[in-house]
Amino acid sequence: MKIIIAALIILFVLLQFKLWIGEGGMKDVWALDAAIATQAEKNARLNERNQTLSAEVDDLKQGLEAIEERARYDLGMIREGETFYQVVD
Repeated sequence: MKIIIAALIILFVLLQFKLWIGEGGMKDVWALDAAIATQAEKNARLNERNQTLSAEVDDLKQGLEAIEERARYDLGMIREGETFYQVVD
């Protein structure tokens, strides 16, 4: 009877070792949880960026104001009849 109890205790300890430290155990699960959380944050930031870009594309497709603003600030263009002044410090 004592041998059976000792064998069961040894088996229990080995199974606990595999559960907590072994391959595919809790250590790996915790590492995967951390990786999932990091990826979820990254996905949220990218989703927000995609929404911003999508709104900008919609503005450029629908209105001339957004196109004019882009031409003025990004390309330095001016309208006919306007005078451009450049102030240098």
